Amino acid sequence: MITYDELNQQNHRITELSNILRYLLKERSMCDTGSCCELFYHYVDLVNEHIDTVDKEMYSDLLKSSDEKINNVARNFMSGSVEIRKILRDFSKKWCPTKDKSSLKIKDHEKFLSDTNKLFDLVLQRILDETEHLYPLVRSLA
Repeated sequence: MITYDELNQQNHRITELSNILRYLLKERSMCDTGSCCELFYHYVDLVNEHIDTVDKEMYSDLLKSSDEKINNVARNFMSGSVEIRKILRDFSKKWCPTKDKSSLKIKDHEKFLSDTNKLFDLVLQRILDETEHLYPLVRSLA
């Protein structure tokens, strides 16, 4: 079982990478560097790993509860996980063309920046929701 400290460390790392990438990706020339691509793909991997971990470790106790409100929280977070995975998958198909994770496909930098910022905002909101709602609820049932 993962600890809350480990979950918070994952969240901190994802937040940190979001902030670094937001800064780097503003500059079009940075988008084509190997270092920036490596950071970006690492970010996507971390988000996917985090969602997998939360999905595997958090919902079973909530779904076992006889309280319908608690069940609904679990279902809402599970639904959110599915949506984030879909957005990441679609984003990757559009902007990350290679399997070797060596480049991004950016023909329209403004659109790429807009899509990337939306992705970062969505993931950061999810982290905030986990921290403020999901983790305390799971702790209260333990």
